[in-house]
Amino acid sequence: MNQELAGFWRRFGANFIDGLVIVPFLVIFMLLGVSDETSDKIIGILQALYYLIVPIVWAGFTVGKKAVNIRIVRIDGQEITIWTTLKRYLLSSMVYGITFGIAIIVSAFMVALRQDKRSIHDFIAGTQVIRD
Repeated sequence: MNQELAGFWRRFGANFIDGLVIVPFLVIFMLLGVSDETSDKIIGILQALYYLIVPIVWAGFTVGKKAVNIRIVRIDGQEITIWTTLKRYLLSSMVYGITFGIAIIVSAFMVALRQDKRSIHDFIAGTQVIRD
């Protein structure tokens, strides 16, 4: 595939912006006096739905990825599917949890240092992130 790959800083920026998408919900929950335990559960569900559904509906983009002009595609260049996002988000979350987050750091180094710019979750899901 001859598309330009998204590097570390673009992907970092996209993740940062995607994290900001949740902030209004946190503020609303605080103002409503929702308990931390309840708000954590709701935020977890919202994040999962966001990362599972938005990239499918929006052709590989999330709000953050759209803002920095990058998107997720399958390694063969085709658009992602629900199965792709399930592997990318759920399976990689399990790997990151089992390794107590160490795999997240490894993934960051992989994106920064590997020529193909693929992280652990890209390998799990058969994806890559390209500039759009």
